[in-house]
Amino acid sequence: MREALLDAAANLLATHGYAGLRMADVAAAAGVSRQTVYNEFGTKTDLVQAVTLRTTSEFLDGIHRRLESAGDLLTGIRAAVIYTIRHARENTLVASALGTQAGEDLLPLLTTRGEPVLTAATSLAAMHYRELVPGLDADAAALLSETVVRLALSHLVLQTHTAAEAADMICAAVAPFLAHHLSKVENAVQQEDK
Repeated sequence: MREALLDAAANLLATHGYAGLRMADVAAAAGVSRQTVYNEFGTKTDLVQAVTLRTTSEFLDGIHRRLESAGDLLTGIRAAVIYTIRHARENTLVASALGTQAGEDLLPLLTTRGEPVLTAATSLAAMHYRELVPGLDADAAALLSETVVRLALSHLVLQTHTAAEAADMICAAVAPFLAHHLSKVENAVQQEDK
């Protein structure tokens, strides 16, 4: 039932935005009573937060799969950015937040109130970066992941390039940082071998 309520809320948010979302409409779309929606989520804000977390989880799963299957870190970053941008443009809720008047009040969930999305995405990315580059220290992985996520979010919000072009630009921006830290890792390994 929870998934049905989240589906109904996501669909209604995409067409009506936060201001136009009514718990009674969510209940009707899911075929339950309004009280059931309140019992499950408490408030409209809690319901929207649950939809946001589920949508974020969906994105993180896709990013995880791309980073996990990448042969190297830069390839993984590129694949994850392309997936993120393409999926965001195809996801009706995110696309609504980025490009419709009804969804304008959802945009802060990616910008000014986007800390939960940023934190979850950067944590996941940093973990994978360290798996792909053993020896990459936690601070470097955190800085790299936050930079990549913030740049990807910027390309989502202001769509001036294709997903592949945006990914190439992000990779070009982080490649020198990555090369510097990879050389540090290689030097440390060589010192251990001596």
